[in-house]
Amino acid sequence: MRHRLPALIAALWWGSLTTTGFLVVPLLFAHLPSPALAGFMAAKLFAAQTWVAAACCLGLLLISKPKYALAQDPWAQAAMVFILGGLLLALLTQFGVAPRIVARQDLRLWHSVGTVMYGLQWCCALAVLWRTLHHDPSQSVEFETESEPAN
Repeated sequence: MRHRLPALIAALWWGSLTTTGFLVVPLLFAHLPSPALAGFMAAKLFAAQTWVAAACCLGLLLISKPKYALAQDPWAQAAMVFILGGLLLALLTQFGVAPRIVARQDLRLWHSVGTVMYGLQWCCALAVLWRTLHHDPSQSVEFETESEPAN
């Protein structure tokens, strides 16, 4: 079960980004009575999505190296830059870009920046998912023994 957990978490992250950004938010703008109402709801959904992304990234970071292991799992070595990049993009979008969009400050520019950052986060999540699905669970990491303390 432990070897499947990274793929499950990565799938949740990527799937939630996909559903929110490419299905739910466009449907809001298509079916709510005004763009202002749709934008208000989209902001709430993107804020919630940030916390889903942060939880998934932190979960992946926590399980990337088993307790007493000398090194990270192979999937984690391949995915670490994408986990950290995705987490950074999520937080920067939420706390750097979203407030400017909500304040309607140069809306076209900040909406474009936010869209690009969301797309890059989606790519990071996909890369992590891909790496967790394409690792060999039979490859094990070395564990410390009591006779060999870690430095």
